[in-house]
Amino acid sequence: MKIAFLHYHLKTGGVSTVLKQQISALKDRCEVLVLTGDRADTVLPCSVVEIPGLGYDHPDIPASAPKTTAERILKTLSDTWPGGCDVLHIHNPTLAKNQNLICCIKWLQTLGVTLFLQIHDFAEDGRPDAYSLESYPADCHYGVINTRDKQILVDAGLKPSGVHLIPNAIYPLPLKTGRLPEGLVLYPVRAIRRKNIGEAILLSLYLLPGQHLGITLPPNSQRDLASYQDWRVYAKTKHLNVHFEIGRRHDFAKLVGTASSMLTTSITEGFGFSFLEPWTAGKMLRGRRLMDICTDFEENGLCLDFLYDRLDTPLAWFNVEQFYKAWKRAVTYAADTYRHPVDPERIHQHPTHLARRGVIDFGLLNERYQRQVLSHVLSNPEAKRHLKSLNPRLSFSSVGDDVSEMLENNRRAVAAHYGAEKYRERLLSIYQRIVQHPVHQRVDKQALLGAFFDPDRFSLLKWGAYEK
Repeated sequence: MKIAFLHYHLKTGGVSTVLKQQISALKDRCEVLVLTGDRADTVLPCSVVEIPGLGYDHPDIPASAPKTTAERILKTLSDTWPGGCDVLHIHNPTLAKNQNLICCIKWLQTLGVTLFLQIHDFAEDGRPDAYSLESYPADCHYGVINTRDKQILVDAGLKPSGVHLIPNAIYPLPLKTGRLPEGLVLYPVRAIRRKNIGEAILLSLYLLPGQHLGITLPPNSQRDLASYQDWRVYAKTKHLNVHFEIGRRHDFAKLVGTASSMLTTSITEGFGFSFLEPWTAGKMLRGRRLMDICTDFEENGLCLDFLYDRLDTPLAWFNVEQFYKAWKRAVTYAADTYRHPVDPERIHQHPTHLARRGVIDFGLLNERYQRQVLSHVLSNPEAKRHLKSLNPRLSFSSVGDDVSEMLENNRRAVAAHYGAEKYRERLLSIYQRIVQHPVHQRVDKQALLGAFFDPDRFSLLKWGAYEK
């Protein structure tokens, strides 16, 4: 088969990594071409063509007309293969990082190009700056990386046969021995806001004697940098056993080899590498379980029983009235940005709903209120004990005598269901179905918004602006 891939850029990142894995999976099985707006310094084992009009929008660079960009794409495909490609596989096409891409894709359809649109991240999921008011391309196949996203698209109007599940491949983490301090609990992450760094710091208060928390990398974006710097200052001021940017000072493979366990406190993930990769290195995982993501993994045999689904925190430990006001501002702003109708009564009643339980999930708070909770716990030993009684899985003690058996079970499950060969078979099978079975379907964007716009799970870390 002749497969062309298209992505905004080839800079280092999650989607670019997946793209490389797909190229590797198709090696010796397909002819491959990559189209991009910015090849950066990436070297790939296939032809790469830069096309103006495919990169992120830039205020100093005039945007190419969608039809012009589509015609350049078609010419490149025809120059490479006189009969064109079998499938044009486009990554994250519905994110308005390029305002003209959706219209360009529609032009490609009129020119007879067979499309496969793979969604890694939904603009509707707390990314209003990447949301387009343009209708999404109809009558083409879509791909997603978890069952939750497939069901969301089916509920929004797509046919089950027109949405393909293609979970990412998992490769073993690099592993080396090294002379590093023992007792490392590793959070291997770029510390962006949705990774919930405040909760990781809270968990560090419950580490065993001799353990310390290490966070590997700072964020890249300016939007996340202020939050990150404030957490660094807070941890230093409070003399907490938390170390930042250890991935810049030490070889990552040695950090993995040294770690006693790994941690995740993220409030949202597209795929969830953090729930699968630790087992490839024989490492225990601690922290927050994301039900929508982890259900797939558990159905494939992984045991994640020792993670918690929420971290109940008493409302009395932070300024709840200020929080309610910030929450209402964020909900209203998001609804206006998306032009999504929200019942005002539901917004009005939500604080009352929370107050009846007397607790809130720590992950719904933004950094301001998380710091208030942390300061209360640090200054009150009884509060620290009470929080653990509310959330028994905060403990970092052993999960039982069968830890070794569980580690091996999870390692085998990851290898069986997310290995490279399984990924190759799945990808090729999807391409065959796309070529053989055209679909007629469309996405109802309001239904799609409704699937993500849930006030009960509305985290200010994801939906709200940063507040000091």
